[in-house]
Amino acid sequence: MKEITVQELQEMKERGEDFQLIDVREDFEYQMSNLEGENIPLGGILIEADKISKDKPVVIMCRSGKRSAVALHQLEAQGYTNLANLQGGILAWQQQIDPSIQVY
Repeated sequence: MKEITVQELQEMKERGEDFQLIDVREDFEYQMSNLEGENIPLGGILIEADKISKDKPVVIMCRSGKRSAVALHQLEAQGYTNLANLQGGILAWQQQIDPSIQVY
């Protein structure tokens, strides 16, 4: 499983790289705070897999990196090869990049 750090994600955003960010947390978690990715809760990741690009890098995130790792494994089993898990999830983002965002 490929992983990237929150610093690497921040650099990708700053450079304006073409990638897709998928947040697999539940809707209420996403509404509290998000990194402007697309919200596809883990329970529906395979049902909504057609929304996930196979043509560019995809970063999958959640609160801590555990649910996103599960999502990544499920999608890789479906043939995806362009996925990376965000280490530490939004908790790491809040600790290392933006302490102003609300986490629980």
